[in-house]
Amino acid sequence: MAGRLLALAALWGAAGVALGAFGAHALEGQLRPERLATFETAVRYHLIHALAAGLAASLGSRVRGAPVAATLLLAGSAVFAGSLYALVATDVGTFGAIAPVGGAAMIAGWLALAWGAWRSSPAGGA
Repeated sequence: MAGRLLALAALWGAAGVALGAFGAHALEGQLRPERLATFETAVRYHLIHALAAGLAASLGSRVRGAPVAATLLLAGSAVFAGSLYALVATDVGTFGAIAPVGGAAMIAGWLALAWGAWRSSPAGGA
């Protein structure tokens, strides 16, 4: 499972780079500044959480709950960034209201990773 999660994280990272390049080259001058800023926020969280999910996935069985953390980070960033990408593409404000759901999943992913690392360390108990 860890290998597949790592592969998904890598693909998610590749998509983030592609979308970032698209935003920098095709969207600049096409969007209102606040919508371009929204797109850039989506790309930033997309890429950061692709890396974090890759880290969590690579920890595999060495850290308790790492696969759960990777899954939450990937899913959360997909919902968060995806809703912002949809907001920018459609200018429908309802998409912005979905972003906090993804944010909550990303926070849960970080907390799952922290919990797993704590529980997996010698001082954290087992």
